[in-house]
Amino acid sequence: MRRHQVGFPYASALYDIAKGNQSVDQTAAELEAVTQVLNDTKLLDEVFKHPKVSNKEKKQLIQDNFSAHISQTVLNMLFFLVDRKREDAIFAIKDEFDSLINEDQGIAKATVTTAKPLKDDEKSTVAEVFTKASGKKQLLIENVVDKSIIGGLKVRIGDRIYDGSIARQLNDIQQQMIQGNVSR
Repeated sequence: MRRHQVGFPYASALYDIAKGNQSVDQTAAELEAVTQVLNDTKLLDEVFKHPKVSNKEKKQLIQDNFSAHISQTVLNMLFFLVDRKREDAIFAIKDEFDSLINEDQGIAKATVTTAKPLKDDEKSTVAEVFTKASGKKQLLIENVVDKSIIGGLKVRIGDRIYDGSIARQLNDIQQQMIQGNVSR
């Protein structure tokens, strides 16, 4: 699984602190709230990236708007990001933090590509089969529809891809025919 070059080290350090404080869920919720506010208000793009806004002003803005709602640990991380001019990494940090939680709990995200949308019972079946294959306790299924695979499915869990699509099978047959390896 590819890690975000900037976000992962921060998320990892924050996760270690939160785990030690037994506040992983609280920290995840706080990161969610902060990123939601930054998304909704465009604060990051309009204020934090503006060259005339000093670090002191940015920290004061963070203090005024977030200190009553988030822990000192997350607040300090935001201040640290301002000092390092890495404010935009907060989104990657949140994603990496969520990934660390999932990893710790044996949960993985799976992208299942099919030619038509999966029904709930089909998602459950796919999750059950690939949970065992991946060695995880649980899979969170995201269904992506791509008619070009014709039929079957393609499952991506982290860096692993299980390709049972008809398009791949037809491509394999075509390659065998080109190479002259078709059995009669």
